Amino acid sequence: MESKVNAIDKLTHGIEPPSEEWRQRARQRLDTLTKPLGSLGRLEDIAAQVAAIRGEQLSDSASKAVYVFAADHGVAEEGVSAYPREVTRQMILNFLSEGAAINVLARLHGAVLRVVDVGVDADFGSIPGLLHHKVRSGTRNMLREPAMSEEEVEKALRIGYQLGSEAAAAGHTMIAIGEMGIGNTTAASAVTCALTGATATLATGRGTGVESAAYANKLRVVEAAVAKHCSASGALQPREILRCVGGLEIAAMAGMVLAGARHRLVVVLDGFISTAAAALAVGMAPNALGFLIAGHCSEEPGHKILLGHMQLTPVLALGMRLGEGTGAVLAMPVIESAIALYHRMATFSSAGVSEATQ
Repeated sequence: MESKVNAIDKLTHGIEPPSEEWRQRARQRLDTLTKPLGSLGRLEDIAAQVAAIRGEQLSDSASKAVYVFAADHGVAEEGVSAYPREVTRQMILNFLSEGAAINVLARLHGAVLRVVDVGVDADFGSIPGLLHHKVRSGTRNMLREPAMSEEEVEKALRIGYQLGSEAAAAGHTMIAIGEMGIGNTTAASAVTCALTGATATLATGRGTGVESAAYANKLRVVEAAVAKHCSASGALQPREILRCVGGLEIAAMAGMVLAGARHRLVVVLDGFISTAAAALAVGMAPNALGFLIAGHCSEEPGHKILLGHMQLTPVLALGMRLGEGTGAVLAMPVIESAIALYHRMATFSSAGVSEATQ
């Protein structure tokens, strides 16, 4: 029978880094455009990265989609969130009624929105507009036992990978990954500690806005869960970190990152939880890193740790901590602007403009 390691290895097979040849071509073209060298700042870096990702398929317009993966967390039983677990289900209904922030932003910026139930503790029946991929009704309480089984981790990864592959087949060239799940900043904090060696104090923020006593409890839970599952000698493999302290939506987002890299899509990360998923995906397939753009910098302290861990510079810094893919979708017009400038600006030669003399 195929081992679990080999089954997950199949998801990382064939992921090559972005093309350095195309990156250099892009840099050379950017230097010929009618502007002082480097004057577009980060936009030039973004344009060169997108050129390296897309290569011959680079276009001056992008087909965009945002995927919101939803799941519940058993660790919510420990009082780590300011909101009850039922809010995950309620927010799914809000997404489907087009009443959430991500609905407004996706519609405004022309991104197709997909909402995925990968582990919500609720029965949605055959409600239209929802992608039904439930692995189980929430993870187990990671403070007491591993959050998932090996089979559940693999299934959630495969769901994300399948949806990422379907996005590529549908012609999308830029995808954003977002999430919804009460308790998931606790899981992301534990993942951050396990991946980077950061302490719970450094990696854990207030999430949905818990007050001082609840925040102290959240710190205790993260520290205890990491000590329980991740204190063995030697670093855990990403799939083991996922199994012990992760979430079903985190695993699915990691799978989508792997598929995005495999199909050479621009993958725009949202905040803390989606970046935790991406860091796990990069741990499984280091070449996936070059396909990632950090949409923004969250107010969650663990997000800054993960961005530093992967050496990613966020496009925006707006003091946000909402999730849902909102920061990623807000960054999409900036990325598109970089691509449009690269394609549409005149060169010094074509415009008949004199270049700098010194």
